[in-house]
Amino acid sequence: MPRSSAEDILRDIGGRDDAAIDLAEGALALAALDRPGVAPDRYRDHIEKLADDVGDALAAGKDLPEALTAVVLQAHGYSGDTLTYDDIQNANLMRVIDRKKGLPVALGILFLQAARAHGYAADGLNFPGHFMIRIGGGCDRIIIDPFNDGIERSAADLRELLKVTAGLDAELTPEHYQTVGNRDILIRLQNNIKARHERAGRPEDALRVIDGMLLFAPQSLFLWREAGIVHARLGNLGAAIEAFETIVDRADTDAARHDAASIVQKLRARLN
Repeated sequence: MPRSSAEDILRDIGGRDDAAIDLAEGALALAALDRPGVAPDRYRDHIEKLADDVGDALAAGKDLPEALTAVVLQAHGYSGDTLTYDDIQNANLMRVIDRKKGLPVALGILFLQAARAHGYAADGLNFPGHFMIRIGGGCDRIIIDPFNDGIERSAADLRELLKVTAGLDAELTPEHYQTVGNRDILIRLQNNIKARHERAGRPEDALRVIDGMLLFAPQSLFLWREAGIVHARLGNLGAAIEAFETIVDRADTDAARHDAASIVQKLRARLN
C-alpha cells in the first residue's frame, strides 16, 4: 500500500464517528506507514479468514470466548510475545500477522474484529497497562485476555493485575470495567510504538508516529501537545508554534488555552 493511500484511509477515519471506525483497516493502514511497499490484500484476507473460522466454530456449538481462543490462538497459532515483548514489530498489525505474535492490544484487535463480524458486542477494556476485551455488559460481561491464552479474567485476576501495573495501593473500580472507543484503541496501539522510539532516543521517529495518530485523531489536543513538545525539542519552532496554536483554537477550557498561549509566546521569543 503506498504511504499516500494509507494516509488517506487514516484521514477518512479521522472524520468518522467512533462506532463507524473499522479497527482492522485502521491498524493495517498504520502498519502500512512503516511498510509502504507491502500490499495489504493478503492481510485483509487473513483477517476475514479468522472471522469465517470463528463463525464455523460458533456454528459447531462453541460459545464466543471458546471460538475466539480455538481459532485465533490454537488453530492459527497466535500468542502473546513474552520473550521479545518490546520488539516494535509487536504493534505493527502486518508484522503481527506475519509472525503470529504480538502485544495485547494487537491481538485484541484480531479478537474484536472476529467477534464483531458476527454481531457480538465486543469492546476494548479501559484497563491500565494490559489490554483486554469485554464481551457483553452488565452482570453477563466476560473479560478475555488475548495475550494470555485467551483466558477469562475474574475480578480477583483483574485486581492482581492492577496492582502489578498501577501499584500495590491500586484498587479495582467500576471505571476499570468501562470500555474504550475504537479511536482510543488505535491510539493505544501506536503509543506502544511511540514509547519505544522515545526510550531508544529516536525523537524523529516518535514524531512520525504522532503525526500518523493525528491523521485519525485530529481532535486530540493531547496529541497536538505531544507534537508541539517534540517539534520544540528538535528545534522545529515553527511547527511547534502551529501545534500549540491549534490547542489555543480548540481548547474548551480557559486554563488549557492560557497554558498553550503562554507556550506559543515563549516559542516565538526563541525565534527572535
